[in-house]
Amino acid sequence: MKIVIIGGTGLIGSKTAVRLRNKGHEVLAVSPNTGVNTITGEGLAEALVGAEVVIDLANAPSWEDKAVLEFFETSGRNLLAAEAKAGVKHHIALSIVGTERLPENGYFRAKLAQERLIKEASIPYTIVHSTQFMEFLKGIADEATVGTVARLSPAAFQPIASDDVADAMADVALGEPLNGTIEIAGPERAPMNEIIARYLKAANDLRRVEADVHARYFGSELNDQSIVPGESARLGKISFEDWFRQSQQSK
Repeated sequence: MKIVIIGGTGLIGSKTAVRLRNKGHEVLAVSPNTGVNTITGEGLAEALVGAEVVIDLANAPSWEDKAVLEFFETSGRNLLAAEAKAGVKHHIALSIVGTERLPENGYFRAKLAQERLIKEASIPYTIVHSTQFMEFLKGIADEATVGTVARLSPAAFQPIASDDVADAMADVALGEPLNGTIEIAGPERAPMNEIIARYLKAANDLRRVEADVHARYFGSELNDQSIVPGESARLGKISFEDWFRQSQQSK
């Protein structure tokens, strides 16, 4: 079948496309760089002709609160309207574990608005809530760093490798719409400060990590339930150690 991946040239999109093509499906991986823009609508109708499944992985160019909200609302409305006209049978969106639990976070609020649009539309859907990607551990450390110290929450954290995310997205694309939400996460749960410390040590980064229960994660204080999934989550297979080794080999 024909599957369109919005944001299909990014980290998750490119890996998901490979998996679906390897199973014999026609995959159109699109982005503004390929001439398909969910904000302006450019190329959208043409891309969706004959598509049965759409995977929305579009990401906002700006994370400023107002800009990111406008992006996901505009993109979501335009995409869902185009899908309705094209007769798309399954809309899939990648979102974040904890969107509903961290209202102080502007990006999470924007993703929650996107999810509301999906639920209110007429198209059968599946929303995939993922924990943070292992590929972003450095970014988390950088955000938390002042001088040579990264001050991080000791709250529960369960990052997932992008390859495991892509496996899940491909499986969802080939399944029936759930008209609901599933959660995916990495195989190991540990305090955030400990996982980031392991990452920095493995990367020979000399920054020191300090645990601070009041340290903010992109604007929000965390507890042990904030950004980890429930018991029914699909867990990835790739451990932190295996992911780090693979990431170094691919450099």
